[in-house]
Amino acid sequence: MSKSVIVNNLSKNYGKKKEIKAVKEISFDVSKGELFGIIGPDGAGKTSLFRMLTTLLLPDNGNASVDGSDILKDYKDIRKKVGYMPGRFSLYQDLSVEENLNFFATIFNTTVEQNYDLIKDIYVQIEPFKKRKAGKLSGGMKQKLALSCALIHRPVVLFLDEPTTGVDAVSRKEFWEMLKRLKQQGITILVSTPYMDEAGLCDRVALMQEGKLLSVGTPQEITGAFKHSILAVKTQNMFQLLKDLHAYPEVQDCYSFGEYHHAIMNDGYNEEQLKQYLGQKGHKEIEIKEVQPNIEDCFMQLMKN
Repeated sequence: MSKSVIVNNLSKNYGKKKEIKAVKEISFDVSKGELFGIIGPDGAGKTSLFRMLTTLLLPDNGNASVDGSDILKDYKDIRKKVGYMPGRFSLYQDLSVEENLNFFATIFNTTVEQNYDLIKDIYVQIEPFKKRKAGKLSGGMKQKLALSCALIHRPVVLFLDEPTTGVDAVSRKEFWEMLKRLKQQGITILVSTPYMDEAGLCDRVALMQEGKLLSVGTPQEITGAFKHSILAVKTQNMFQLLKDLHAYPEVQDCYSFGEYHHAIMNDGYNEEQLKQYLGQKGHKEIEIKEVQPNIEDCFMQLMKN
């Protein structure tokens, strides 16, 4: 399968002395038609990476190509054939929905009618509000309008920087359904997100922290590489439980995970002995169960390495 995005040792530094290393010599590639996720918390370097790949920032080192075009030599070509939806809503707030869409179509020398088939499923949801100013839309509606504007010139590669941050759970689900349909039309999609649960919706993911890539692969490959047992533990005193789990010799690491704490166990651990230990520490209503690792567990372990 041919590659749509190729990144080689790309770096970006900030500050007067370039002392802030936002992106640190990262390399990966994305196949054509792939839905590729960049997963990481705020400050991981996701936005800097996307801005370099969309030619809005110059890298300090390394190189990359998008759809066969070099991000330095062919920046004009790249800008014509990629769509970019930044993390912060950046459309014209005082223009209406349809005015924003027509404006972006005009920039790329096309029309809404010419590419309407590509955005129809998305735009039909906001069309009843087409006369409303963009600044007056809800978060979910702004999201759909921004995506429509990013698609209106029929890009071959779509960059979405934290598109579901700050929107409700229903809008998040709808958005990922839209991405699946866009993927079926052959568009290569790179999406960044701080939400670990969205990693499973991607074909492949790159886990990113402090400017570095920790791991790249399918969600199944990443979770399959996790070799330790994980116990989900809950008691009445969750604050004290975390301290006591950290002190238990058979626990490699532990952290809060929803209503439980996840404990990474050494090989050969004994669940009954752990329960007895917690009872001796005064814990009541002890609940312990083994769980399968997910992307967040893998991310936490990789951060420790």
